[in-house]
This record gives sequence, C-alpha cells and structure tokens, in this order.
Amino acid sequence: MSVSRTDDDGATPVAAPVPAGPGGRPRRPDESMSLLRELLENPLDAGYRDMAARKSEAQQHLPWWRRAAVLVLCVVMGMGGVWAAKALRAPQSGFLPARTLLVEQIRERAAEGDALRTSNAESAAEIERLRDAELSGAGSELLTQVRLLGVASGHVAVTGPGIVVTLEDSAAARRGVAGTEDERVTDVDLQVLVNSLWASGAEAIAVNGQRLGPTSAIRTAGQAILVNLEAVVSPYVVEAIGDPEQLQTRLARTPASTHLGVLRGTYSIGVSIRTADDLELPGLQQLTPELAEPLPDDDGGAVSPPSQDVPPSGDSTAAEDRGRPADEEVR
Repeated sequence: MSVSRTDDDGATPVAAPVPAGPGGRPRRPDESMSLLRELLENPLDAGYRDMAARKSEAQQHLPWWRRAAVLVLCVVMGMGGVWAAKALRAPQSGFLPARTLLVEQIRERAAEGDALRTSNAESAAEIERLRDAELSGAGSELLTQVRLLGVASGHVAVTGPGIVVTLEDSAAARRGVAGTEDERVTDVDLQVLVNSLWASGAEAIAVNGQRLGPTSAIRTAGQAILVNLEAVVSPYVVEAIGDPEQLQTRLARTPASTHLGVLRGTYSIGVSIRTADDLELPGLQQLTPELAEPLPDDDGGAVSPPSQDVPPSGDSTAAEDRGRPADEEVR
C-alpha cells in the first residue's frame, strides 16, 4: 500500500511507501497507540458489556404474564398514591380549619363589642337625661355650663355645620403595588390635620366616627392606625364642626395646608375638602377619674380653663421628615 503526496512545486503526485508489518500486512499509522485506540473504540468494560447483553436477552425472553403483572402493580401503586393525597387534603368531618375558626371567633367578638357599645350609648343617654332632670331645678346656668363642659370634653354628642376633610391612600397603594409604602396615609398626617383644625377654631372633631377628646390619641400599631384604640382604615374622613368659611380660611394658613398639598401632589394621596350644613358627631365614652383632682390656683379656687386663642399648631417639618418637599398648598 502507498500514500499519495504532492511535491512542493506542484508536480504529479508521487506515492509514498508505507511500512509493511509481519506477513506483508500494511501497518496502521496509529498502531503504536493501541491502548488509547482501545479506550476510544471500546469505552465499556468487557464485564459490563457482557452483563448488559445478558439483561437485554433476559428481558426479551420475559414472559408476557410477568410484564402484565408489573404493569398492573404500577397502576395500583399510582392510584393508591392519588387516593392517599386526596384523603390527606380533604377536610375531616368534625374538625373546622383554623382559619374558619378564627374568623368565627372574630365575628363573635365583634358582635359582642357592638352590643356593648350600643348598651353603653343607651346608658350614657339615660345618665344624661337623669342629670338634666336633676339639674333643671337648680337653674339653667348650671345646666348650660355642664353641657358646655361635656361638649369640650367630647363626652356629649353634637351636631352643627362644619367641614369634612377626606384622606385616601393612593390607587397604587390600595392595589398593594410594591414600593408604595410612602403613598399611604400615616398617623402623623392625621395628627397634623387634627391639630391644625383645632387651631383653626374647630369645636368638635371626629375621625371615621371616632370623637376626639382630651384623652384621645392617634397612633400607629403595626400597619393599622388607631384612634381611641379603635382601628380605622382608608379613606380617613375627618369631620370638624365650626364655621365652615372660617375653618377653611384658617386651615389654609396652618402647616396642614402645605402638608396636605404635598401628600396630594407628590405622593398621589387623595385629599378633598368640602363643607357640610349638618354634621353629627357621637360622644366619647365617659371615664370617671379616680385619682386625678383639680389643682387649685393661688386664690384657692380651681384652675381656670385655658384661653380659646390657641396658636396655630401642627408640625411643619412632617412633610420633610417623610421626604416630601413643602412647597404646595391646598386651596
């Protein structure tokens, strides 16, 4: 055997002689690399190859009834697994899921709370009626003073004209979009608004039906806003009784004007202000002090009430603390 090759000058190919092996048989070019050639051509060990051949031959001669038995066994095991999964997921009779039990308990407690509030309101109305009947004989001046003190303390339900300010979380925050935490109304927003309404001449204020008094607090507990320890949710309706025009004019001069404008313009929080001819605000639950006593003044009498000329209040830096520029007003 010979191998053709071409000279460098492009002449006619010339056959190159190939060395011959024993017996005149031509030698392979890679005959010296027999070990590597064996690994490449036969990667499987002979023992493994024989075992695979025996398994293949045994499977080919497997009886049909054994194949059918294996198939039936697989089907039975699969059906058993499906049945067991369904049995575990199905609700058991006689046992209520934890969530259902909690929901029922919450509804029962809420109904009990509503019944107790109704009973307290009826008892407060009866007490007020008996008190008015008792004081009516002592003179109208004393009765009028008691009623005025009840209005100032928030323990007496009141009605009259005023304004209604509504704050509502942004549309994205209501849908639960990630990164919209700053687009929700906070307790600081309500505090700034309420303080400015008091400074503007409001005579009575309620937030979502919760009357505010000397012992009222607006604060955050987790993700909820509490007013008088009662959770309130968006939209937050702040009702203030007073002269509507005076309240709007004075409110525009308080820090709340800037604060609400930034909430609406920068964080898409809904802000609306409207007048109302007839607002009805409920009274607070009456709390009888057990340890607190009036502090006498230098003349030996009770301390006089504070002046009605309350300076404008509200935190003008609240918007900056939330990262909001204070450069817009609500009109």
